[in-house]
Amino acid sequence: MAMANSRAQHELQEAVRVEDYLNDMIQTGQDLRNLDSILQNLQNQQELQRKQLHEAKSILTNATKASREHSERVRQQAEAFNKQQEDLDRRLMIVTQSDTTDRAAKEFEAKMERLRRLDVAKGYMGVLCEIDTHSKEALKMLSSSHRLALAPYTRLRSISSGLKHAQPAAEGAAPHLVDYAMNIANNIREQMIKAFEDNLEQVLKKMKWPSKELDFSDKLINEWTDAVELLLELQEPDLEDGAPALNATSTRWDPPVLLPLEVMARPLELRFKYHFSGDRATNRLDKPEYFLSHVIDLVNTHGGFFAEYLQPIFDRRAEIAGLNLRWAYADAISSFITSLFPMVRQKMSSILPKIAEHPQLLSHFIHELMNFDTEIRDVWDYSQDRYSPETWKGLTWEALVKQDWFTQWLKVEKDFALSRYQDIIDTPDSGEIDYDGVEPSATKPTKAAIRVNDLLETITERYRPLSSFSQKLRFLIDIQITIFDQFHERLRSGLEAYLAMTSTIGRTVQGSSAVGSQANLDGVAGLERLCRIYGSAEYLERKMQDWSDDVFFLELWSELQDRVKQNSRTGRPVAGPMTVSDVAARTSSTVASNGNENGKNLAEGALFDETASAYRRLKTRSESIIISALVSSAQSALRPYSRISTWTSLSPPSTAGHSATSSIDLAPILRTLPTEIAFLRRLLAIAPLQRIIRQLLLSIQTYLWDNVLMRNTFSTTGASQLACDVDNLCKVVDTAMGNSIKSSNIIQKLEDGLLLLNLKIKAETTRGDLPGGEGVDTSPSLWEVEKRVFASNESARAILAELNIDTLTEMEARAVLERRVEVRS
Repeated sequence: MAMANSRAQHELQEAVRVEDYLNDMIQTGQDLRNLDSILQNLQNQQELQRKQLHEAKSILTNATKASREHSERVRQQAEAFNKQQEDLDRRLMIVTQSDTTDRAAKEFEAKMERLRRLDVAKGYMGVLCEIDTHSKEALKMLSSSHRLALAPYTRLRSISSGLKHAQPAAEGAAPHLVDYAMNIANNIREQMIKAFEDNLEQVLKKMKWPSKELDFSDKLINEWTDAVELLLELQEPDLEDGAPALNATSTRWDPPVLLPLEVMARPLELRFKYHFSGDRATNRLDKPEYFLSHVIDLVNTHGGFFAEYLQPIFDRRAEIAGLNLRWAYADAISSFITSLFPMVRQKMSSILPKIAEHPQLLSHFIHELMNFDTEIRDVWDYSQDRYSPETWKGLTWEALVKQDWFTQWLKVEKDFALSRYQDIIDTPDSGEIDYDGVEPSATKPTKAAIRVNDLLETITERYRPLSSFSQKLRFLIDIQITIFDQFHERLRSGLEAYLAMTSTIGRTVQGSSAVGSQANLDGVAGLERLCRIYGSAEYLERKMQDWSDDVFFLELWSELQDRVKQNSRTGRPVAGPMTVSDVAARTSSTVASNGNENGKNLAEGALFDETASAYRRLKTRSESIIISALVSSAQSALRPYSRISTWTSLSPPSTAGHSATSSIDLAPILRTLPTEIAFLRRLLAIAPLQRIIRQLLLSIQTYLWDNVLMRNTFSTTGASQLACDVDNLCKVVDTAMGNSIKSSNIIQKLEDGLLLLNLKIKAETTRGDLPGGEGVDTSPSLWEVEKRVFASNESARAILAELNIDTLTEMEARAVLERRVEVRS
């Protein structure tokens, strides 16, 4: 019943779908005419679906068959496995004579473990036998032929090294075997070294090494060559194991002394100890140059021998040895120098504790050690590894860094520098101006400034040879910049003291004593005090700029930038304990800003930026105070002149053509100004001198304009007298300046005002320069100019242009014309 209902429902759905399809396909009469094509299309679709159904049934049949076959194979394999398992269990129980399979498996595993350990023991015994064989063979050959003993030793060394290198991968297995192999190899090595060294020493005795009468016969040279090559070949495995890998990120290491050179250095070391130990006259703590120069003499004396006879041996060995050993055979002289360093280090270690409490001895010793490093590095081109990008840091670096003497030495050098600085300051003539210490055309500093600069240059030379960037930067900041800062503070304090004493409050506080001290603050004496500060600040600022361009400081700045970029993200110190901000505060603010820009658009700077800026500000401030002092002096001298009130009542000159003289009240400034300018001209360079005089003249112009020209009325004679006074004032300044400037061009506004003030009441006519002598040039009269100036702004600008006046506004021109008594009446 249910099946019938389902079939009926399915047929109903089919009928609905057919009806929907026909309704969709047949909607017009044209669709009825296309009924055959629709039926044909339906038949094609039905045929295609029938084929797809057939293919699906075929695929299903094949998949079902494959699944059944796979299941059958798995079943057969499982049955075979079970049979094999049962057979194995049965056989295992028979072999182990056990009752159960679990117990049989445990006993079988225990027996296999014993077999494995037996196999390992067999391998150990094989290795031990091989070690014993090679060691006995090496000792046997050593007594007959040194060269034949190298082959078994090399195999023995290879076994011990292989065991050592394989142990970490085996989780530290067989430690006793590895230790035994290493001890045997080292024991054989020591015996072979002893025999080979004895052989070389016998040859050296025949050669009379290291006397000046060396025997260079072919026979002895061949014996020496064989002995040296034996020792080098014996040492090569140790050299290869101790050398850094070729792809290592850092190759900082101390290469060992080559064995033949160690043997040849022994008599030299005995002689060295004879001369520089005990109570010998040459063993002096205050003369480290004695033993250092002795080592230099050894290199000079024997360097040629090693270059001629040892370098060819190195070249042959370099061709045989691998790339990891090329450093050892690069330079025979450098290898010889390396063999001399142990006795120097021993002497250095014995001296430093003895002189630690003697600052002068410690400073002298480090200085001589730096000279020694410089000569070894520059003259002999010494390098521990010529294939490494890192340079030799020197024995000074070992003493200061490895033995940790840098802090104490820096303190000694700083105390000495500050003491020398204080001596310079305390010298009675330190504040005097040095006219001969610089070029005649340059600004003159004080003797103290020149001596401080010499002291700082001496300090630079003392730490220039240092190889450590951190040490050089600490020297720069802790000593040089500190002295710069102290001298800057001294100059600034002197300037503040001058301002305090010249202020109204300062004079009031000083009371009656101010009369005596005022003489040292006014006029040339006061200018000299200010010029000492200005000249010293300008001189040291210029020296800092020169130092910033020095190769030494440029390299230091470049390395500082690189370190800042590397450590900016990690926050690590840049030099010793100093952070980026600490260094930036003492050197240049661009250090900190460049560290935050990831290497892009780096700002330019220099090591002395902050210090030079402080001196520059002090120089600028002292220059402005010099100008203020000159202006104050000039205004004081002009004060009587500004009180003249007879400009309208002056009588004209009694004699026609008689040139007018300066007013009597102008005499003070005509006396004071040349003296002060001449003094400044002797002390200052032309550029700052012209700046100062320009500002002085502009202030005089303002004073005369406001207090004379604009406060008085003038007759024709009075206007002429004022013009004469100003002209004489300009001539005095020009003469004092050596005619290097034209004062009238600077006070052009006052000159133009006087031109208007001195206009004639009647126009003047002069003959022109036209051909034939014709033409006239008529200067406008006072009334014409007055009429046009007051008419309108455009008219005023036109007449001012005709008079070539471009510094006055229309209002100023009208104000000047109103000063004429004729215009005001």
